[in-house]
Amino acid sequence: MVEISIRNSSLIVEVLGIHKLWALKKQIEVPLSAIRSIETRATTKLGWWHGARLPGTHVPGVIVAGSYRKNGVWEFWDVVKTQNTVVIDLENHRYHRLVVEVAEPQETVDRVLAAIA
Repeated sequence: MVEISIRNSSLIVEVLGIHKLWALKKQIEVPLSAIRSIETRATTKLGWWHGARLPGTHVPGVIVAGSYRKNGVWEFWDVVKTQNTVVIDLENHRYHRLVVEVAEPQETVDRVLAAIA
């Protein structure tokens, strides 16, 4: 799970607890101007193939955490409970997409959209 906050003109994605070990990452900082879209997506699949895992953890149907490269683009995942998933599409950033589990998905989306506006 991650905690998303807004600091200055950046979105801060802080990886929490044991997820730091699974994702091999503590934090991602993204300029608000790089966010193309953000939405809740309770139907996110934790299936077999998300791309080349570099580094991270993947147990199909259980957890996807870490950095994945597929079709030439990078995604960061940290999801166990798919019903709490938020998907953030980015431009002009190392990651093309962040797919993360948060405690309050709709509240998170609303807060980020308000910061962007």
